[in-house]
Amino acid sequence: MATSLKQIHGQRQKLAPRQVLKARVLQLNTVNLEQTILEELEQNPLLEQAESEEVELDTEQDIDEETAMNDIDVSLEDMYSDESTYYFSEEKKEMPLPQRHTLLESMINQLQDLDMDDFQREIAEEILWNTNERGYLDTDLILIADRYEMTEEDIKPILKKIQRLDPKGFAARNLKECLMIQLEDDEGALAHNIVHNCFDDFMHKRYDKIKDRLDCSDKDLHDAIEHIVHMNPSPGEGISDKFHTVIPDVIVREDGNEWVITTNDNGLPELRINQDYETQMSKGSLSGDAKKFIKEKLESANWFIEAIHQRRITMVNVMRAIIQFQPEWFSGEMDFLRPLKLQDIAENIQMDISTISRSTRGKFVDTPYGIFELKHYFSDSIELSDGRILGTFVIKRALEKIIKSENKQKPLSDDILVEELTKEGYNLARRTVAKYRDQMGFPVARLRKEI
Repeated sequence: MATSLKQIHGQRQKLAPRQVLKARVLQLNTVNLEQTILEELEQNPLLEQAESEEVELDTEQDIDEETAMNDIDVSLEDMYSDESTYYFSEEKKEMPLPQRHTLLESMINQLQDLDMDDFQREIAEEILWNTNERGYLDTDLILIADRYEMTEEDIKPILKKIQRLDPKGFAARNLKECLMIQLEDDEGALAHNIVHNCFDDFMHKRYDKIKDRLDCSDKDLHDAIEHIVHMNPSPGEGISDKFHTVIPDVIVREDGNEWVITTNDNGLPELRINQDYETQMSKGSLSGDAKKFIKEKLESANWFIEAIHQRRITMVNVMRAIIQFQPEWFSGEMDFLRPLKLQDIAENIQMDISTISRSTRGKFVDTPYGIFELKHYFSDSIELSDGRILGTFVIKRALEKIIKSENKQKPLSDDILVEELTKEGYNLARRTVAKYRDQMGFPVARLRKEI
């Protein structure tokens, strides 16, 4: 494994500036891409914004063979056609959503202060984007490790560093871990001992058992409990009451029996090479340092334009593959999602899994059913006792409906939840149901009870 990691790491270090640029542009959402384009326009005199009437978009333009062959030694991500790539001509769609992405972007920025190389930072970002709205890691760590051909133990140190960022406890895998991280500085204190040694009793309010086990007074127990309950059980929530505008990166519309996929490019400056400088280069009127400078900027400008073009291609191809894998959802059955992993998309369109990760991370799609994060369409799988394989999304949705419809004065225990799911056709073990319930933020029955 160490050898494998070394090889992967070495390959990443060999990426040419051209490939680094493509990767950087691909992972940008529409808002950040617009800002990056404006910055490039300021910094590179060889770039200029084309007038709207001069822009002629060629939807059938292919990446030339030379470009593809030059990049084959790095990855497969540049070896694809841009057929069926369209450009959005309507007004940019906007939708107010909670400040989740502002928080994630803040935490990604905090990664710069950690002792990590580029490869470790990429894994860290992948972990962050796999957290839910409450701030908990929403997938098994082993699944993220598999994407990078690593073991769970290999990336645990990265997870540990993330969990110590602000807010502390973010990306915890469960409530106990979240609280333990926040109590690290209080090791040896009663509150720390309660969570570490008596967590189940604490959750079920079995305070007499805690007193007996830890040999503490009523007052000390009361103070410790007060300290615990005033901690942050959901690091992803309550960061800001404000809302920010999320602009979808991809638009999907139904046209008869076909889905039309467009990238949300309206409002993005269209770029072209400054003809004056290009003419001077062709005439040989430049020499020395001036010629070298203009040549370097010309090369950089062409790479940047190409990177934007290929981002459009990749986004459309990825979205097309998602639709192919989730036909029921796009037919209107929004309660149903098939099991889907990044690797499935990567194999379908013959691209590297890291490219799929960059193209889906923090991106949104505007569909006839609303605006959704691309991450929404990816679901882990579970094999039921009857041999059926379903996406965990389906199970969680069914479980959520059962819990929300229960009698709040007599909430259902995990055993009864198992029985109710069985009636729905989902035969699961009790521990699995408890795990999904916890992942969705529902406490045990006793703590869901309302008077």
